[in-house]
Amino acid sequence: PEDTVTSSFASFIHGARPDHLSKTIQHRSKRMILDSIGVGLVGSTTHVFDIALQYCRLYSPVAVSSVYGKPGVKLSPTLAAFTNGVATHSMDFDDTWHPATHPSGAVLPALLAASQMLPPGTKPTGMDFLLAFNVGLEVQGRLMHFSTEAHDIPKRFHPPSVVGTMGSAAATAKLLSLSRAQCCHALGIAASLAGAPMANAATQAKPLHIGNATRLGFEAALLAARGMEANPFILDDIPGCSGFSAFYGIYHPKPLPAPSDHHEFLLEKQDIAFKRFPAHLGMHWVVDAALSVRNLFVHYAGSFSPALIRTIVLKIPVSKYINRPFPSSEHQARHSFQFNACAALLDGEIGLASFTESSIHRQELRELLDKVVVEHPEDNVANFDKMYGEVALLLHSGDVLTGKCDTFYGHWRKPLSKESLLKKFRSNASHVLPEEKIETIITTVDNLENLSDSSQL
Repeated sequence: PEDTVTSSFASFIHGARPDHLSKTIQHRSKRMILDSIGVGLVGSTTHVFDIALQYCRLYSPVAVSSVYGKPGVKLSPTLAAFTNGVATHSMDFDDTWHPATHPSGAVLPALLAASQMLPPGTKPTGMDFLLAFNVGLEVQGRLMHFSTEAHDIPKRFHPPSVVGTMGSAAATAKLLSLSRAQCCHALGIAASLAGAPMANAATQAKPLHIGNATRLGFEAALLAARGMEANPFILDDIPGCSGFSAFYGIYHPKPLPAPSDHHEFLLEKQDIAFKRFPAHLGMHWVVDAALSVRNLFVHYAGSFSPALIRTIVLKIPVSKYINRPFPSSEHQARHSFQFNACAALLDGEIGLASFTESSIHRQELRELLDKVVVEHPEDNVANFDKMYGEVALLLHSGDVLTGKCDTFYGHWRKPLSKESLLKKFRSNASHVLPEEKIETIITTVDNLENLSDSSQL
């Protein structure tokens, strides 16, 4: 059908061309690709990744696509996408957008696997790859903007399991050069494969949300390419019949304008947030606030002395699944305002080692957690564009020291510098790759638009 929201998305996916990507879009998306690869590489060292890989190796007779951090290991394309998606989110270290979702991890693994899947002579170029990646981002962002509910930290569905699946389907459909009708059906099929509850946040199951998003969107595109059809109104708001609106109670879809030389991608309007340490994005506000007040405390007392602290007051937004007073596992710790604030106070930094079992269960950390009191100011909303973190130390002397952060370093309003992004990538990749391969990846991504065969990535 013409003149529907769904048909406009299909037309956009089918009609987007490399020359529609501005220099800004190319620059920002290459930063996302490099960061996501690095996060996937360090994620390949985790226990949850090992479980996913062992499972996938049972069902992979056609092994053509590479796996993060495992030289010589290949899986079938969709299982490689799944495994690499799990790696990307295994530490909650991947990029985040607004409205809230993890866009790269849901798209990049599918494109990497699909590039290796295609036979010689039909390999997409690096510019084709960049275009497909940005099509996948744009679809995710547009769908999120249709819901006012989606603008706040989620309560029901984990966003990348919903919009990420759609983005993966769109990106893969573009890379595989599907027809306009097939692009439409790929979106419809993907909608039937989407959705995961927030109840699995802070568990080993949460990384599966990204793995499934990238894999199932990929599969939706493959099914559409082979003739499977779905509801051609899947993105439209049809009274009495839920389509994509099933995921969002407040849903007002709008057509996606046809791509043109003047089309402004959402990534051009708003940059992405890159995480400096592996934890839920909300933790980055409270950690920067904690580090700020720690510096004040050291200047005040000469050193960090927990015995001088009577109470630690955290002023944070209301968000139940990241309000965890006493986390008992690494995944819970990554989703705990209290843990991240106290670990930052105690150690003066947060990093990979902060979430080990020995770090989580330290007695001195538990003693700090016992002193935490949480407040929810009305002006501190659960929204990644508006929230803030505040940490106040009430001392036995009666003095009060306060640190506050409304924009952490790495947020789209305060982007990581090139040097900081490269430092993060090199550190992550060094867990599984030698230096020469790390530098080759950096150079390849930096020149991706000139690559004749994107499967080289």
